[in-house]
Amino acid sequence: MYSEFDNARRWLDTDGNPIQAHGGSIMAADGVFYWYGENKELTDGENGIWWNGVRCYSSRDLYNWKSEGIIIPADTTLSPTLAQTSQADRPHILFCKATGRFVCWIKIMEKDGTQDYTILSAEHLLGPYRLEKEHFRPLGFSGGDFDLAEDNGEACVFFEKVHSEMICARLTPDYLDVADWVSFLPRPCPPFVREAPAHFSRDGVHYLITSGTTGYFPNPSLLCTAERLFGAYTEIGDPHSGDASRTSFHSQISSVFKIPGREVWIALADRWLPDCMEIPYETVEKVFALAFSGRTAEALALKNTLNLPPENTSKAGYIWLPVTFETGKPQIRWYAKWKWEQTNA
Repeated sequence: MYSEFDNARRWLDTDGNPIQAHGGSIMAADGVFYWYGENKELTDGENGIWWNGVRCYSSRDLYNWKSEGIIIPADTTLSPTLAQTSQADRPHILFCKATGRFVCWIKIMEKDGTQDYTILSAEHLLGPYRLEKEHFRPLGFSGGDFDLAEDNGEACVFFEKVHSEMICARLTPDYLDVADWVSFLPRPCPPFVREAPAHFSRDGVHYLITSGTTGYFPNPSLLCTAERLFGAYTEIGDPHSGDASRTSFHSQISSVFKIPGREVWIALADRWLPDCMEIPYETVEKVFALAFSGRTAEALALKNTLNLPPENTSKAGYIWLPVTFETGKPQIRWYAKWKWEQTNA
């Protein structure tokens, strides 16, 4: 039994197996927390397996998690886009009051390099899920990492318009399509383009944390704020206080969760490549900047000097840290161990 968060350990479920809920989020209902995300247990970086479905866990204390099994399988009979070899990422689920169904969006990287979404829905969070849409491109855009958010009856999807800018699009009442939209955070190319948006709010103020575009390598986060869910969003800076490595403490945030009834916010992050933490961010930034400015040979030569191992994300871990609000600005500080019960915003 665990009694605290320990960011140095391999987090195991109540059966003693490593937790597999990457790029994930938490939902709460009737005093039970549900943590779901990508199941990477079979992904060693060499066998061609990208994922093994969406796995979900339940907990009453946020420390000890029971596996509820795979709620969306890597099953081609459900959709070819969900095969084990499909580059399926970052599932996000919202409950749609209009239809009474849980709606799940999953990002898909197509073989031609474009990105889109598979959308499913279920009567219950744990499934079974049915296919609603596949190869869906909101507004006709190639859309990358994303987050679903809801506030006072309005819902939206934040997503990266691939290698360009961030889009906030209003969801239709059934959460299966989008309507009007705004764009912000324009950038020329990776690694400067923002992705992996994570929305949260406090006292009517909306916040969005995004990541740079350096694959599984960590990079500096960027915090934005707005008075409305749909913006306009203003850049504030990196919320990771004291992070000299400029790597978001060697992790990438997937979502920010508020504990119901408590003034406690938790940033959930993945440490995708725990064996590559010694690589300076400045080197990673240079590799990606060279690659996306047409200097491919130089980028490859620099990358080869790093002697990188295969990207074995079955070994990926988690970094959970409290979000505090100092002078009204969200801050994320490093704690090797901490308890949410002893934390206040």
